[in-house]
Amino acid sequence: MAQVITNSTHDDMIHDAVLDYYGRRLATCSSDKTIKIFEVEGESHKLTETLRGHEGAVCPTERTYSPTVELKGHTDWVRDVAWAPTILQKSYIASASQDKMVRIWTSDPSRPNDWKSLTLDFDAVIWRVSWSLSGNVLAVSGGDNKVTLWKENLKGEWDCVKTIEE
Repeated sequence: MAQVITNSTHDDMIHDAVLDYYGRRLATCSSDKTIKIFEVEGESHKLTETLRGHEGAVCPTERTYSPTVELKGHTDWVRDVAWAPTILQKSYIASASQDKMVRIWTSDPSRPNDWKSLTLDFDAVIWRVSWSLSGNVLAVSGGDNKVTLWKENLKGEWDCVKTIEE
């Protein structure tokens, strides 16, 4: 039987829910302008972080999930969220928003609930974000009918390395 979340702690509709590579953490994005990160352990789920700055919807379930983190920073609803594969030293999450921004959230393994973010600004609404299999390239698609590929440089800044348009 499918599991259903009855209490996501989001204040609005959830748009996406994604498990990390190992299925230990769940990231949800919502019209309430937040991303919430849940620790998943057997039958229990605990909110560890809330990333603020998005809006979205909730998905009902039979289990109660408590976020371990809430990440905030978007000024409009969050359309998409994606974990980078965990072969990297840091944890990376990318979030796409109606506010024409992508936020790249990073957390060091020594401080797993301390998330920092940087912003990539665009001229149009952002629809989707997706990481390469190695986790070092981020694909971004939006309302301008372009797909851009981004890569972190040695200074920790993100550079657009390719633009694909019709």
